[in-house]
Amino acid sequence: MDNKVPQQINDIVGDNIKKLAQLFPSAVKDGEVDFEALKEELGQFKEVGSEKYELTWAGKKNAKKIALEDVIGRTLKFIPEDSKEVDTTGNLYIEGDNLEVLKLLRQNYYGAIKMIYIDPPYNTGDDYVYKDSFSISQKQSDLEEGLID
Repeated sequence: MDNKVPQQINDIVGDNIKKLAQLFPSAVKDGEVDFEALKEELGQFKEVGSEKYELTWAGKKNAKKIALEDVIGRTLKFIPEDSKEVDTTGNLYIEGDNLEVLKLLRQNYYGAIKMIYIDPPYNTGDDYVYKDSFSISQKQSDLEEGLID
């Protein structure tokens, strides 16, 4: 029988990193804290010349910043006629802007939702509700990406 006491009884740093990863998964990469990603999760953004290898585009930091802004004076719009068996299943049909609805759900129902299905908007016929053409000139693209000034 091996009665040796483990050399590492408390892994305080490791435990803290695991807790941090539960709260902010994007801030912990390969078991190490990415402090820049953590700062962004906490709303602190700074423009950098080059980012790590990842999917990126001009305006990405601004999009992440907007995602963290509060939704003020808005409520969820429950559509009872499209919801199915609400009393027995708890399934609700909510209509609204995807980002705005997700923010409201996060604010009021964090940890209480099992699944969210987002049906993306489609522009059909002459009913163009959402802008879906984002073409710009090469010069404008180069300006936004900081390749030229």
